[in-house]
Amino acid sequence: MNHPPPSFRRLPAALALLAVLLGSLAVAPAAQAAERGTGFGTWAPLSRTGWHGSMRVGDVHTYCIHPGLPVATDATTDHGTSSDVNGLSPQQLASINHLVTTYGQTDDPVQAASVGWAVKAIVDRQTTLHSWGYEGDDLPGAIDWIMRRASPENSGAIQERTMRYLAEAEAVPVPRVGGTLALGTDEADPTRGSLTVDVDPAATGTVRLENAVFADTGTSVHENVHGGEVHPIIAPASSSDDGRPYTVHATGSFTVPAAAVRFYSTPGQQESAGPADPERFDLSAADATPRPVQFSPRLETTAQVAEGRFVDEVTVSSPEGVWPRRGDGSFVPITATADIYRTGAWPAEAAEIPAHLTPVSHLSLTTDPALGAGTYTVRSAELHGPGVYTAVWRIDREAQDAAVSPHLPRGYLWVERFASPTQTEQVAPPAPPTASTAPTPPPAGTPPLPPSAPAPLASLAATGTPATALPGAIGVMTTAGGLAAVAWAFARRRRTLRP
Repeated sequence: MNHPPPSFRRLPAALALLAVLLGSLAVAPAAQAAERGTGFGTWAPLSRTGWHGSMRVGDVHTYCIHPGLPVATDATTDHGTSSDVNGLSPQQLASINHLVTTYGQTDDPVQAASVGWAVKAIVDRQTTLHSWGYEGDDLPGAIDWIMRRASPENSGAIQERTMRYLAEAEAVPVPRVGGTLALGTDEADPTRGSLTVDVDPAATGTVRLENAVFADTGTSVHENVHGGEVHPIIAPASSSDDGRPYTVHATGSFTVPAAAVRFYSTPGQQESAGPADPERFDLSAADATPRPVQFSPRLETTAQVAEGRFVDEVTVSSPEGVWPRRGDGSFVPITATADIYRTGAWPAEAAEIPAHLTPVSHLSLTTDPALGAGTYTVRSAELHGPGVYTAVWRIDREAQDAAVSPHLPRGYLWVERFASPTQTEQVAPPAPPTASTAPTPPPAGTPPLPPSAPAPLASLAATGTPATALPGAIGVMTTAGGLAAVAWAFARRRRTLRP
């Protein structure tokens, strides 16, 4: 009989039902038959000796967590990692996970049997002791009670190893998930600092730095980092391109053994535990206070003497190419000082100042926060007379303000050479006055004497006039003779004219 094809209107409903069925299959835990693992005894749900070792589920060795129940030979379901297994405490789960992870994935039957006995003792010690008819209270005795039948030649080794594994597992602390990273800054040198890792000692991880590197590797990534470690870091000033304060960041990804197990169950038979995936967590940290940019400022100077003062053109620069800025964006002000020395002759240039010299004046310069690098003009007080003057500039970290000194490397001191040619100027002494050779003019208002005939040298000599006074004496005598002649002529005329 032929049937018509189904209507297309019925397909959406059929597809929806198929999707639901497939979805339910996708989320259901996978089930597969447990297989004989590694150990001793009889691989059967029930037997006279039992099975002491691991059960394989896929590629995983699992171990019984219900002493006395039948071995899980039927289909077993993998429930994944769980921290809620039959009321087991976090400590029990952490101890079991340590054993099945560290020692349980093995092909050594003695090791597998020892892990099996230790796990059962952690879960339920009393049932483990007495489930096979042993009446004592000694775990090695209970092990020997069974293993003398299952594998007598290995009983002693299994007893010894079981007790060692058990003690080790019980000492495993419940792991701490999470923690902190902390960045520290060296107050004297902000390019140095440390990263402190506070996580569980059993945790391991990888830490990445931004704007810094690890001092021991020179790289920004450090692997295999553990809790309690302190790692020195270097945060170079080049981390800031514009000179502003910068911040170091740290991020870490860690894993820690879980207080959980990978849980398997088999209906009517054993439940078992396999290794749980480690707990994963991420941490991050940043500088509490941004780090100041450091640099090494330098000076170039050219001096002259003007109006009795030492005048210096000082150019301040940063060889790193970056001038640090404060948080508000202004440039960090740097203070430079200079001592001025005076000598009687031109001194020789030297790296150090001669010990016998003392400063005669001082100069000081603080850069403008709005300008930073640039050229500044500085003038001294009036100089102390003639001589050769030279200035020596310095930039000293210890002389800066407390807020500025972190911008300079530890112990930073820049000092100019003594008697640098551009810093040495001479003040010459004043020139001495010049003597005059012009004749002294006569006093104003004195008329010159009329000329007269010279007297005989014999008459001059009789007066006692020295030879050096002859011209003057002759003039006086000539004048007197003339006056006498005029007086005689006047008297004679009067006698002639008398009636």
